[in-house]
Amino acid sequence: MSLSQIKSRALLGLSAPSVIVEVHLANGLPSFTLVGLADVEVKEARERVRSAILNAGFEFPHNKRITVNLAPADLPKDSGRFDLPIALGILAASGQIVNSLSDYEFAGELSLSGQLRPVRGALAMSLALHEASTPVKLVLPQESAQEAALVPSSYVIGVAHLSEVAHAFLPGKPSQANLAAQALNRLQPKAETQIPHYPELAEVKGQTLAKRVLEIAAAGGHSLLMVGPPGAGKSMLAQRFAGLLPPMTQQEALESAAVASLAGQFHLQTWGQRPTRSPHHTASAIALVGGGVPPRPGEISLAHHGILFLDELPEFPRMALEALREPLESGHISIARATTRAQYPAKFQLIAAMNPCPCGYLGSTQKACRCSPEQINRYQGKLSGPLLDRIDLHIEVSAMSADDLLSPKTASFNPQNRHSANETSDLVQQRCAQAREIAQQRQGKPNSALQGKELEEQMNLSNEARLFLMGAATRLGWSARVTHRSLKVARTIADLAQAPETQITHVAEAIQYRRALRSPQ
Repeated sequence: MSLSQIKSRALLGLSAPSVIVEVHLANGLPSFTLVGLADVEVKEARERVRSAILNAGFEFPHNKRITVNLAPADLPKDSGRFDLPIALGILAASGQIVNSLSDYEFAGELSLSGQLRPVRGALAMSLALHEASTPVKLVLPQESAQEAALVPSSYVIGVAHLSEVAHAFLPGKPSQANLAAQALNRLQPKAETQIPHYPELAEVKGQTLAKRVLEIAAAGGHSLLMVGPPGAGKSMLAQRFAGLLPPMTQQEALESAAVASLAGQFHLQTWGQRPTRSPHHTASAIALVGGGVPPRPGEISLAHHGILFLDELPEFPRMALEALREPLESGHISIARATTRAQYPAKFQLIAAMNPCPCGYLGSTQKACRCSPEQINRYQGKLSGPLLDRIDLHIEVSAMSADDLLSPKTASFNPQNRHSANETSDLVQQRCAQAREIAQQRQGKPNSALQGKELEEQMNLSNEARLFLMGAATRLGWSARVTHRSLKVARTIADLAQAPETQITHVAEAIQYRRALRSPQ
């Protein structure tokens, strides 16, 4: 039979739509035509496939007119993932292997020698098969198969060379062909028992107030802006924030790893570890939110279920910062282009840091500020009001004196003082996990995700706290968004205290965490 059909998958956002690779051999002038909205990388498969088939010990049909169609024709296809299914389709159409491969899906890039190279999005392909609940076996390069096998109940086969796959489907009787297919052994996923390692919070000297705010942010899933002079420890605090978050669930780990796999940045050693993305302040809006043709995930998606740390926040391009506003609210990003549209998850916690002025020493007791009021206003004005409204916590991080920093004496942890300066990350993480569990049992989501009517239902605000918040919001000129976000922070503070009711002390503490930016005198 001169026609064969091989199953594979493309990538479109975090989804992996099915693709049928159709190969037809006909008499006529020898040619190799590839159609189906294929990118340049896919069209280059013609030379890779021809060489790989010959080096694998099989015959390439040089005297035939070869037509390869990637269906559906209106779905964009990119990367070299279709090399393996195209090669198998040619071998099946020419009768060199059996033409009954409907129980398998294939993906892999071929080298000229026939070796298989890893492909992006292996986890996304395995997740798509898992969600579809189809009894199809997924054949991938060995390295990519290790990723795909992390999906529960997946049937993934890892191969290293084209000849391994082809020899498993050599022609013969149907029963013999089925027995031969067993040569493709199912990959057994490795038990990932590594404990994620994060930098230790106790290494940061002092900064008791900043550590308290980090705990609140971790317990409620809130975004945070730290304002302080250079060298105050803002970056050190941000780098240790991931260690305060509760351990990732299997579903969160799969989603985070799937996005990293799409960008070719997933490693088995990082399984179950919350990502911390720290793009440079010269990053463009496309680098942050994603883009390109076809659309690729940006930093906010690569930080899914993790942390996006933006140091020197006002130095980022204005367009890049404004692009963060919608993902901060919705938890996903939709990238629309003329020919396609892709949606990526973006449930990240924003941790931002900035100086209070261009020189960095506004309000410092150690060094005088040399900036004029106009320079300070211009510097702080780089951050729009709508963006600042969407950041739950604003805190001032003061610089430490040399005596405190270099003192050999360190305060020992006192169980009576729950916010000691030398608490370890594990102790703080335990309290954050307890607070999140309280919120999860009460409303099924973190406090930062409360919206609309459910916010009023879950606050359990006392009358005194309500009147106090109304007065503070009026005097400070808060918008409705800022008022609601302060309510969420107050609810998190109450959960940390294991208080069923949000009291005036919780509201008062939450209000203090939105007054970090100083106005020039």
